[in-house]
Amino acid sequence: MLTLSIDGTLGKTITPSMGIPDQEFSALRTGVRRYVQNWLKEREEGLHAWSMDPYNKATMEKVLEEVERVKAERIRTVVWIGIGGSGLGPKVIQEVFEKPDTIEFILLDTLDPAVLSMYLSFIDWKSTLIVIASKSGGTLEPMSVFFHCWQQMKNALGAKAASHVLAITDPYAGILRGFCLEESIRMLPIPPTVGGRFSIFSPVGLLPLALLGGDVETFLRGAKEMDTLCQSTTLEENPALLLASVQFLLDTKRGYPLRVIMPYSQRLASIARFDQQLIAESLGKNETGNPIPMAAIGTQDQHSLLQQWMAGPRKFWHLFIREEEKIRLNLPADLPANFRSVAGKGFGQLLDACYMGTAQALTSVKRPHATITLPELNAEHLGQLFFLLLAEVVFLGKLYRIDPYGQPAVEVGKHITKEILSKGKEES
Repeated sequence: MLTLSIDGTLGKTITPSMGIPDQEFSALRTGVRRYVQNWLKEREEGLHAWSMDPYNKATMEKVLEEVERVKAERIRTVVWIGIGGSGLGPKVIQEVFEKPDTIEFILLDTLDPAVLSMYLSFIDWKSTLIVIASKSGGTLEPMSVFFHCWQQMKNALGAKAASHVLAITDPYAGILRGFCLEESIRMLPIPPTVGGRFSIFSPVGLLPLALLGGDVETFLRGAKEMDTLCQSTTLEENPALLLASVQFLLDTKRGYPLRVIMPYSQRLASIARFDQQLIAESLGKNETGNPIPMAAIGTQDQHSLLQQWMAGPRKFWHLFIREEEKIRLNLPADLPANFRSVAGKGFGQLLDACYMGTAQALTSVKRPHATITLPELNAEHLGQLFFLLLAEVVFLGKLYRIDPYGQPAVEVGKHITKEILSKGKEES
């Protein structure tokens, strides 16, 4: 089971004026116990539908059936088209599970013509599966890319093009669903009451995991294990509630609104961007106060941002994410004298030393930080991590009194973009 350490945020570690004293946690205990009870009651009433996705055996079986079909057709490349939650979650899965011997996984979440042209120039469409992940089919970026790829597939396969396309979309309504019915394109469902950024336990997350050889059942078991912990009304036993309480107290009581999500694992780089979107879209709805997420990566950002974090305004706190068990890769034992301190050391040791150095440096100047540790980066612990972050946002919504669902401001931008394009001209 993954662990959450909040020692670096506590008043006894970085002084009560800079960290969280025990009495502030005590003051929250009664309120947060009620929040958990309300969450469980709301789930019984059909709300927070994403939290029940890990228990949907029928969806898992549909996904695995599709993967068996892909294997039978000897598909070598998957072109995954999605943006926001439909792109960031699969990107995390790709970074963790893609290897030289797995299916090639190309994730297209951009409108940049140079990038698209580069990728599309070397795809063999006859051995490729296009996956378009869009709940409504009304989002500009993925649908524009999809229609370009769809044309390439039709050019290559003609009437058989639909057999190499799979859509993940609303099973009951939406533009994409209608198109798929017209073209006989197979579909997997995103539950109508589950938003894109909460869809990782639907086919949006399960399909890329299975395509890349991950254990879907183990992934969902990890989510259910974390769900059990997140149902505890005891603050210290509920990781999502504890993390949400730390975020809330550091922001509202100590003036740290900026949360730096900083994995010390290149394979978890995109979990920072996933959590950044999750918090920003779910809670960025109040001008007077809400968490402000910022994605970073260790060790690179030690060399670009640590000066700011150590000596700049006291607005930042850090959430580190790390894996304990790492692949073994060592430096040579025989190195020049100036490098004797690292001779024979494993790169995992170096990475751990950098993490500990950053954490201790922040503590030395009384800057708060917490750490999530995964014993090993595998399907089970990744399922636990995703569920933890999603449940935390629900509890943050209750603490800040903000509805974490919907993103009205984003819809304004989409509407304006469509108006601009409707008045424009085609490129000559």
